[in-house]
Amino acid sequence: MKNVLPVLLAATGAVFAASMAVVPALADDNGLAAAIHDIKREGSKLCQDGHFHTGTSAAEGSKKSAMAQAIASWQSFTALEYGTDWAYYRFAGSKSANCTSGSSGWSCEVQGRPCKVLSRRKK
Repeated sequence: MKNVLPVLLAATGAVFAASMAVVPALADDNGLAAAIHDIKREGSKLCQDGHFHTGTSAAEGSKKSAMAQAIASWQSFTALEYGTDWAYYRFAGSKSANCTSGSSGWSCEVQGRPCKVLSRRKK
């Protein structure tokens, strides 16, 4: 019976980790953004005012690949924190990107304020 506890803990951890991987895919807007940040309207979007997220990549074979990985990093973290409505880098405010080439390949860093598009549906 002594060996059951480590197995039980590992199984519980695996179930928890698997459920957390699904959360960003199911989320739309978890309400956290408006609860902890100032939000302002910018055209057809709501944007976090003065709060930036960063996404990075390293050692990619091309600049294009490094940029795609940095954007994916930004989007993944933003979706986890606020929900997928906020996690489209193409809608981010105050975007910036910087890429460099080194001996191990390309690295990029992107920054932007999370924004979400206002619904166009009439209610």
